[in-house]
Amino acid sequence: MLWKCIMMNVAIVGLGSSYSDFISARVASKKFDEIWGINCIGGIIHVDKTFMLDPVSRFLDTENAGSQTEIAREFLKKNKNPIFTCELDKRVKNLELYPLKEVSTDLGICYFNNTVAYAMAYAIWKKVKKIFLYGIDYTYKNVNIAESGRACCEFWCAIAISKGIKLEIAQNSGLLDTNVPDNEKLYGYHRLNDPLVQTVDQGSLLITKQSQIPPPEPVESNPIIFGRHDHV
Repeated sequence: MLWKCIMMNVAIVGLGSSYSDFISARVASKKFDEIWGINCIGGIIHVDKTFMLDPVSRFLDTENAGSQTEIAREFLKKNKNPIFTCELDKRVKNLELYPLKEVSTDLGICYFNNTVAYAMAYAIWKKVKKIFLYGIDYTYKNVNIAESGRACCEFWCAIAISKGIKLEIAQNSGLLDTNVPDNEKLYGYHRLNDPLVQTVDQGSLLITKQSQIPPPEPVESNPIIFGRHDHV
């Protein structure tokens, strides 16, 4: 299918805990031109494309995916949209081989140690306008166990930014230290009495002292008054 890639805003959604930010965004009527799912997330939300770089036989013939096995099988049975993978399987419709040679040759990079990396590279290859990342976490606050692949994913984030693609990461994701407090993001400078803080003003990146940042305006909320016979 041909589409005007350069005009696309794409959300890439995984199963990490910051997936909840995607739900919040959709509830707030945030729109995306396409939603791309990682592995079996398409069994939970509507996706336009899926990236499942493991052969689907891993889900159909083994229990290696653990608790995700059953939902993956249901998704593969019912899905009607393209699934990019590494091997075709006659048991599953709409499988498409990931264009590995084309993507890696055109971008001059072949560094893929997790499925999200393939989705990021595909978006860059297609010259999308903006990438939103939800549920792509790898590490979590106060948890000593980390999933592999964060470095590779952040590498592709940097490639996207270097090519002028806008990037927005779920606010609760640890990717690119997004969920780290602003006054702690710049190592060394965070130890100053007046830490340097990264801010964005009208799309431009600024570095300024924390004391020079105006406090956020208070948000006024009108109380909701229920009548005597109303039910909450």
